[in-house]
Amino acid sequence: MARIERIVTAGNHDPEGPPVHQNNVWLVGDDRQVIVVDPAHDVDACVEQVARREVVAVLLTHGHWDHSRIAPEFAATVHAPVFLSERDLFLWEEATGQADGFAHLADGATFEVAGVTLRAVAVPGHTPGSTALVADALGAVLVGDALFPGGPGATRWEYSSFDDAIASIRDRLFTLPPETTVHPGHGGSTTIGAESPHLDEWIARGW
Repeated sequence: MARIERIVTAGNHDPEGPPVHQNNVWLVGDDRQVIVVDPAHDVDACVEQVARREVVAVLLTHGHWDHSRIAPEFAATVHAPVFLSERDLFLWEEATGQADGFAHLADGATFEVAGVTLRAVAVPGHTPGSTALVADALGAVLVGDALFPGGPGATRWEYSSFDDAIASIRDRLFTLPPETTVHPGHGGSTTIGAESPHLDEWIARGW
């Protein structure tokens, strides 16, 4: 039966952030095949979690280094294609040093794994190419850094937009059923119903 698994990986000092980043790596699938979302920091730990299953695809919610840097090595190890929005190509290049190496993760694209469908939903704001992955059959959405318990992800960079982040949350995520579980790129999970009443508070505070 299809399920969602999480492992937490850590590493990679960032002068503009915490000394150690802890990232959620999400696997969607069953005992035979999986899709891996945002493999981060530790190739060996991600491969160990896959545990000989077929990796249908590697999906990146956005191009920030802590989500994408090891993706080329991980994907080569498990023999799977990488998908990322082309709008985050510049971040991919910064993180990996590569000018290509992924297929475009288009808004509305679907991926089949273990009898369930993952549906890509563009949620720009945190980065231009931020993309959520909705698993309707599992009542869940994998949001990367677009939404956390307590509000949207950071928009402090010149390429980010708080207004776009709010619009993405309001128009694309908060239209999901309130019982939908929200699995972010860092920290604990929440639900659409728990977060949606607070949208006006986030707008008022401006972050």
